[in-house]
Amino acid sequence: MPQTQPFRPMLLAAAVAAAFAAMPAAAEQAFVTSQNTGVSVLDLATLQTTGSFDLSGKGPRGIGVTQDGKRLVVATRETGGVTILDAVTGAEVGHIKVGKNPEFVRIRGDRAFVSYEPSAKAGPPPKPGEAPAHGDDDGDEEPARIAILDLKKGKKIGDIVGGPETEGVEFSKDGKKLIVTNEADNTVTVHDIATRKLLKTIKTAEYGNRPRGIKVSPDGKTYVATLEVGNKFMVMDDTFKVIKTVDTGKSPYGVAFDRKGERLYVAAGQDKKLEVFDGKTFDKVGEVATGGRCWHFTFTPDDKQILLACGKSNEVLVIDVASLAVTQRLDGFDTPWGVVTFPRSMGSLDQP
Repeated sequence: MPQTQPFRPMLLAAAVAAAFAAMPAAAEQAFVTSQNTGVSVLDLATLQTTGSFDLSGKGPRGIGVTQDGKRLVVATRETGGVTILDAVTGAEVGHIKVGKNPEFVRIRGDRAFVSYEPSAKAGPPPKPGEAPAHGDDDGDEEPARIAILDLKKGKKIGDIVGGPETEGVEFSKDGKKLIVTNEADNTVTVHDIATRKLLKTIKTAEYGNRPRGIKVSPDGKTYVATLEVGNKFMVMDDTFKVIKTVDTGKSPYGVAFDRKGERLYVAAGQDKKLEVFDGKTFDKVGEVATGGRCWHFTFTPDDKQILLACGKSNEVLVIDVASLAVTQRLDGFDTPWGVVTFPRSMGSLDQP
């Protein structure tokens, strides 16, 4: 098992920049965060676990892989930041302080966008359908933020202010806007990345509460947000006008289109199934039974299989896309949360 490396803050920027240039990219692999352990590595050729990366900070959840496959950026709850790992060796390159309760990680170019919650309180997450313990009634709550990290310089360069308890983070197709779901106040907010200003707020309460997943279609014309308590997803056009809602199973969270935008996949955690919808009409076309609390998933780079992380059943399911059959159940995980691949694939946490 790879050993973690000591970290010296004064050397972080130089270490990260040198390491980015010097190391080879990872082979075709998947990376799975387990909240009670670290990062597991799957060989995509065999779909078997080949190792794991320890983390000096526990509580890993959100994960992203750089476009060149050299680095992993992992949100680690106990450190209040992200740990940067060499994707080949698992060695810790460095750590960037973010703020309290970091969770969702998205990477675009040399920047990472990481949600965190200054007002987060200790304790387990709410059960599906329950209000957050620090929920809507606490009027003086500080809103969540999305930290902007410069991965080359190894430092945080700014914040975008979201709503209370930000959950999902997505980019517009042109990369100029950041769209986030805010669970505690039932909004989806749109922000200009360059100016960090709020552009638009979409209230979801009339359609359903606790927006969580958010995904743009490959052509950039449609956005889909899952509404966990509403048991549906909300479809918006490219101006963020709500054009329809579609019923799902209980507690939908992770959502992703396939590469061509022909199908939309939604993980309905409480109903223990992955649902499939037409990517244009949003008619339901299929589903597959899953394990417990399956939130996040990714396609393999060849688009032939889906890897689904199931936190309550401690497994990663391998699903054949053509037949919607579970072909393997990979165990050995401890509350898996997120999964991404290199080469980067379509999924609830990433895109090519």
